[in-house]
Amino acid sequence: MTRYVMTIDLRRCVGCQTCTAACKGANATPPGIQWRRVLDIESGEFPDVKRSFLPVACMHCANPPCEEVCPTQATTRRADGLVAIDYDLCIGCANCVMACPYDARSIVHEPRYAYNDTAMASEAKRFDPDRIGVSMKCTFCKDRIDHAAVSGQIPGVDHEVTPACVNSCISGAMGFGDIEDPESGVSRLLAETQHFRMHEELGTEPGVYYIWDKS
Repeated sequence: MTRYVMTIDLRRCVGCQTCTAACKGANATPPGIQWRRVLDIESGEFPDVKRSFLPVACMHCANPPCEEVCPTQATTRRADGLVAIDYDLCIGCANCVMACPYDARSIVHEPRYAYNDTAMASEAKRFDPDRIGVSMKCTFCKDRIDHAAVSGQIPGVDHEVTPACVNSCISGAMGFGDIEDPESGVSRLLAETQHFRMHEELGTEPGVYYIWDKS
């Protein structure tokens, strides 16, 4: 079996938001909608204050609560671990938005543009009417993953079939690959470091691993 996961090395993330910009560019999300965000967290007390950065998005859980509450089965977990949404089946009920513990989903009920009510040429060209009134989120750039099956390339190794956010990371903090392959980059990295997954206690089994120290 294959399960694609993402690793994020918090020791390397500099909070540059390049992954956020790359995601928006790759997926043409409307203004105000960011499938990938970087949280800026301050901790401690003066003068011992620390600033940390935490990239977040859909966690592509092995036990996704969003799937359980979907009345039309629009949300499904694929065999390769990606959690996908079928826009043709989604009715925009927002059950999944409320069920997601990672605040990863959003719904836009009418077209939004960067300036006024008129789309710029670039916005008009990439506008997707199928994403109006339905739930949407990070897809791990599933079109690229699907292309790997045709091209023979390896997600996480070959840029063409790797999520845009991972490709864009200027500090090399983000990784992607098949955790079921012991020779993959993500498997080797996780074997050598201490890591955690967000809200693991909920039993969702997230597909995003945060690295914070050596083993």
